[in-house]
Formats: sequence, structure tokens, C-alpha cells
Amino acid sequence: MLTSPEEDGPLDVLIVGAGLSGIGAAAILQARCPGKRYAILEARDAIGGTWDLFRYPGIRSDSDMYTLGYGFKPWLDAKAIADGPSILRYIRETAREHGIEPQIRYGHKVVRADWSSADACWTVEATHAASGETRTVRARFLYMCSGYYSYDHAYRPVFEGEDAYRGRIVQPQFWPRDLDYAGKRVVVIGSGATAVTLVPAMAGQAAHVTMLQRSPTYVVARPSEYGFARRLQKLLPAQTAYRFTRWRVILESMLLYRLARAKPDLARQRIVEMAQHQLGPGFDVATHFTPGYKVWDQRVCVVPDGDMFRAIRKGQASVVTDRIERFTEDGILLTSGRTLEADVVVMATGLSLSILGGAAITVDGKPFAPNGAMSYKGMMLSDLPNCVMSFGYTNASWTLKADLTAEWVCRLLKHMDARGQEVVVVRREADVAPAPFLSFTSGYVQRAAALLPQQGSRRPWQVYQNYLQDMMTIRFSRVADGVIRFGKKGAIP
Repeated sequence: MLTSPEEDGPLDVLIVGAGLSGIGAAAILQARCPGKRYAILEARDAIGGTWDLFRYPGIRSDSDMYTLGYGFKPWLDAKAIADGPSILRYIRETAREHGIEPQIRYGHKVVRADWSSADACWTVEATHAASGETRTVRARFLYMCSGYYSYDHAYRPVFEGEDAYRGRIVQPQFWPRDLDYAGKRVVVIGSGATAVTLVPAMAGQAAHVTMLQRSPTYVVARPSEYGFARRLQKLLPAQTAYRFTRWRVILESMLLYRLARAKPDLARQRIVEMAQHQLGPGFDVATHFTPGYKVWDQRVCVVPDGDMFRAIRKGQASVVTDRIERFTEDGILLTSGRTLEADVVVMATGLSLSILGGAAITVDGKPFAPNGAMSYKGMMLSDLPNCVMSFGYTNASWTLKADLTAEWVCRLLKHMDARGQEVVVVRREADVAPAPFLSFTSGYVQRAAALLPQQGSRRPWQVYQNYLQDMMTIRFSRVADGVIRFGKKGAIP
């Protein structure tokens, strides 16, 4: 066994992933279900997930830390839009304060999970990075906090002529430590959150940075520090100030999202006007900062204190909206006939999504395919017993939903313990029409459409992108809602 001695029996809960979601899940589980035996399997050799993996210049969150932070641990740093190292320190501090670190098994990548109805138990196989051995752990409940994208692969289109290019091509997800871009011409391919982070971060040292995009993205400048939050911190105890700030940001964000969806033309006009104000009257925002889709059909990019706009104004950076014809020896030839000379090309072209950590799942010996399942409350998948996945919001901070999910897992476990139940599962209902799990039109979502589960046309099968709706549905509704099924060892109900 990977964890405790055999005589102790299976773990109560096995958490997969020691990133933001996994550490939060462990802290909430310890607080609300203190008698549960658990462990965390982490594929990498460190806590932090995304915030330890990504090391590219300027790495930061585009969500404010008053909502990306945990509900139970105040964010006390001055910056609301925080850099990656600060977020990583926050996660590590949380793990240390709650005594979670001894429960983490580093270097264990989950490759397979097999459910046995006869035993009401999961047998999980993990590859140990250091030894190459396959190790197993048994657990009654599987809690997937492994995120939604592959750590091993990023989306990487291949362009004609790359072999002839004499410069260097890098990917943000696998940033090389030896890359020296000082005084060099850099082209960043992409227009999402990674690209708008890299451009201003590299602009200070590079000779020039060009963001090359096929089509524009909505980009909004926000202050990196919230004055009202700092004032509350001076007046109130830390947790109280944090709670007030958190709810103000949640409600403001929800209001702005609803307005944008209700009045898309007005929202588009306002965001484009703000970009024009940042860049000056002579800048062509119609070409470079006016997308062809509605606001929040894709995630809106945030630039703290307008840093990318400032780099463009100073002439340190520029934006080119065009398509790539091919690479040349010295740069990139565009379909317009223009050539961008580049010493370094950064492929900020997106993520490769992965569901349930990419592990092979079987239920009583039969392969389980997530894309054939329907999501229950955005947390469980139909026909997958004793398993919950943590999957956050696309229009708000990931942790808001992750916190709710962890609370619900504890409610579920307590409910089962009180009634002597060993198995929980949801069954797809015949009268529920399927719909895409995510409604985003972003490339990384569309590329993974065939991998994702479905959501349903009515509750509890709908995946809300709304914290208040989820809070009412997850935190306050009955666990035994007539849809979720419970049973004992021997057969799936």
C-alpha cells in the first residue's frame, strides 16, 4: 500500500492534486470531518499546481485574490491581482497552517482508478516519478482536484517553415530557465491571458515585443490594489474585512456579468472605449481590441494597472492582427505579406484540457468515459460512484466553486455516515436534455468538446456560472434530493 499499514484499511478520502483546489479541499475536510483518514496524491514534487508549474515572466492571476483566495483564509497582501509567487506562498502557507503537508505524497501521478462495487472501494494506481514504480492506494471516496488541463501537454500548433527558423521557439507552460531575451525581438503568438501577461513583463528587457493574434480579445484594465479593501483592513478584524471585501467583489462581478450578457452591444462599446482611452485616439482599437464575439463568450482578459496598454503607449510593445503564412529564417511571414522579425517566438497558443486528471477510469471492470456522462451540480458525473470533481467557474474565480464543492463533499460524507451508507451515485434521467458542459467559444474549450461531459437542461444537472445560484443549490439544499442514490457494499444503486 502507498499510505497507511494494511490493517488500517482503505482511506476514507483520496484527494488527487495538491494545487489550490486540493489544499483547500483538505483544509475543509479536516475542519468539518475531523475523523476522516485522507491522503493527497500529487504528480509533481511540490505544492501549488498551476502556480508552481508556470514560471514564465510576469505570471499572475487575472482573478482578484479576494475571491481566488479561500473563504476560510484572508488574503492580506496589498495587491488584489497577485503575481504567481505570492499565490504560491499563500497556498503553501495554508497547507502549513492546517498541517496538511504530511498527508501529501509527492511525485505520484494517478494513471488508473478502478471502482469495485463488491468492496465499495476505489483502487488507485499511481506512477512514482523517482522510482518509476506503480504504487496503489485504496480509498472509499475519490476527490479529483487535478484541475482541467494537462500539465504534460499544451496546445501547440505547428507552422510551415519552423525547421528553417534560426531563432528560438518556447512555450509558456514549459518556460526554459536559460532563455535570455534581453535586447531581443520577441513575438508572442496568442491573445489570451498568458499573452497579455507576457507582453508587458518581457517589454521592459526585450528590444521589442509584438503580440501576434488571429483575432482580438476583450482586454480590461483594473487596479492591482483595491483601495476599499485596504480601508476595511484598517477598520475591521482581518477575517471580517476579508469577508466584506469578498462579498463586495462577488456581487459587483455578478452584476457586471449580467449587464454584459443582457446588453452585449453596450458592454462591447464600453470595453472598446476604455481600451481607446488607454491607448490614445490614434490607435486602431477597431482592428486590435474589438472582438467579433459577445462579451463573456470567452473569458475577459485583465491587465492590472493597464500594464500592457502602457507598454504599447511607450513603444515597447505592439499588436498585430493577422494570420501566419509560414516561418522564415528570421521570423514570421504573415498572410498579408508582412514579415515580423523575431529572435524569440513564444507560443502562447492555449491549453490542452484533461478531465479527471487524464486517468483511465473503470467501474466494475468496465471503462468509464467522462464524455458519455452528465454532470450533477457540476461536481459528480452520472454512473461514477463515490467520486467528486472540483471544477471552478469560467466567469469568476475558480476557488469560489471549489470551496462550495469541498463543503458539499463534507455534507455528503456526514449524511452517508449517519445512515450507514457506503455508496453514492447519480443516474442520468431520461427526460433531461443534454447541453454542452461549458458554453465558452474559446479555442481550448472547443478543441476539448469531445472530451467533456455534458450538463442537463434543468437542475440539478445544470452547470451554473453563478455563485449565488450554486451557493443555494450546493450549500443549502438537501443532500438527498431524490436524484442522488445511496446504497451499501455489493452493488451500485
